[in-house]
Amino acid sequence: MKRGPFIAVEGPIGAGKTTLASMLSNELHIPILKEIVEENPFLDKFYQNIDEWSFQLEMFFLCNRYKQLEDTDLQYIAQDKPVISDYHIYKNLIFAERTLKGIKREKYRQIYHILTDDLPKPNIILYIRADLDTLLYRISKRGRAFEGQIDPAYLQQLIEDYDTAMASLAVREPSTVIVTINGSEVDFVEYPEQFAQIAAQVKELIQ
Repeated sequence: MKRGPFIAVEGPIGAGKTTLASMLSNELHIPILKEIVEENPFLDKFYQNIDEWSFQLEMFFLCNRYKQLEDTDLQYIAQDKPVISDYHIYKNLIFAERTLKGIKREKYRQIYHILTDDLPKPNIILYIRADLDTLLYRISKRGRAFEGQIDPAYLQQLIEDYDTAMASLAVREPSTVIVTINGSEVDFVEYPEQFAQIAAQVKELIQ
């Protein structure tokens, strides 16, 4: 069955996913699906003690994203209507593989696949790749209190995990178009012409 454009904007913490997704939503007049972040009750505890709170944090994200995508499929995707999201459900595994260990990681993998294997997947991914200094600057600029506790080493590892994950997705989902944006050189907020180039590329892909 033909499906309309399902665009996901991805990248590590601080890359500018929600900002770019919102700008494209306005520019292209496409509904936007935003992930729940600050509503997660385990975030503060997680950054204070990753080992202790990672399973609770990741399960909260997984269940909420599952519900969001299930509703989005009914409202838009299954009806061949375009939609843009500021995340790909696969990000759950990116984070869980890094933070969970042993039995908890195995249990999480099983639950992830049960919930997500039959969910619709994006056919276009905009991957914002940025270096550590850029991410730290943007995280500091937006001023979320709980993000002030992020260990730069964790963030650097996340950058590498995202590169690995995008390469894996390119193999796992060969029909998905992955567009990589150099977030360390491209500032689509400060420079309208750079955003216009991204928007034009997306327009070509969804025509």
